This record gives sequence, structure tokens and C-alpha cells, in this order.
Amino acid sequence: MYRPKPLSGRQGGAGGMSVMESELWFTVEDLAASVRFFTSHLRFHEALTGDGFTCLVRDDAAVDIVLRQRAAELPPRPAAGRPGVTVSFTVTGIIAEHERLRREDAPITTPLREAPWGEWQLRLTDPNGIVVQLVEWVPPAGF
Repeated sequence: MYRPKPLSGRQGGAGGMSVMESELWFTVEDLAASVRFFTSHLRFHEALTGDGFTCLVRDDAAVDIVLRQRAAELPPRPAAGRPGVTVSFTVTGIIAEHERLRREDAPITTPLREAPWGEWQLRLTDPNGIVVQLVEWVPPAGF
């Protein structure tokens, strides 16, 4: 979430801009459903709510997520052929997290799997189609 900081003394790399923080904005059809998904399964919590939006944060290094209710006057997004969105979080303890998510009956769309190069990953999909990928790097033996 944007938090203003004093401008004095800031410099970007090679005299250019510096990225201070990041947040992802998603316009969704069902705001409450996405808020429930991110708070119950991914342990975000509401930091700020307003007319038609909710800002979700975590206490770790995760990027903030702002969910905005789609305006009623806008036509709905077409279901077929719309570009997909995947948010990827690099995590620790992915095996235990997978077990917790299964016990919660979370909407896991790609079960936990290991790639030959040592990356473990699983994917969930929120009720509005936002794909969340959890990844942990565990180098294979002898790597």
C-alpha cells in the first residue's frame, strides 16, 4: 500500500527512479469472495477498506494486494479468451503449506509438484480467476 515518504535524499539507480514498494491491483466481479480467499487461505489481512476496494497486506515481505470491485456501469469481462493473471510468491515450508491448504479445502488447481531443477510449486485460483502460484526452491541432491 502506498505510504508517502520524504522526497529529500532519495535517488534512483544511476540517477533514475527507485522502486520503494510494490502493490498489485485487481479489478474483480466479486470483491467479498476475493477478500475471503486471500485472507483465509493466504493469510493476508485487511489494512484499508473503502467504497468498492480493499487493500490486503501480510506481515512478511509479500507485495500488497488491492482488490477493486468492478464498476456496475462497465460491461463484464468476457470469460473466454481473457488474459490470465498469475501472482507468484516464493515461500518457505511449501510442503506443510500444501497440507494446510488441502485440509482447508482451498481451491488448489495445480497440486504440489517438484521440477527436476529443484523448484516445488503449487497453484490456487481465487473465485475471480486470479491464479496464485506458491514456489519454493529446494536444490536437488548433489546440485
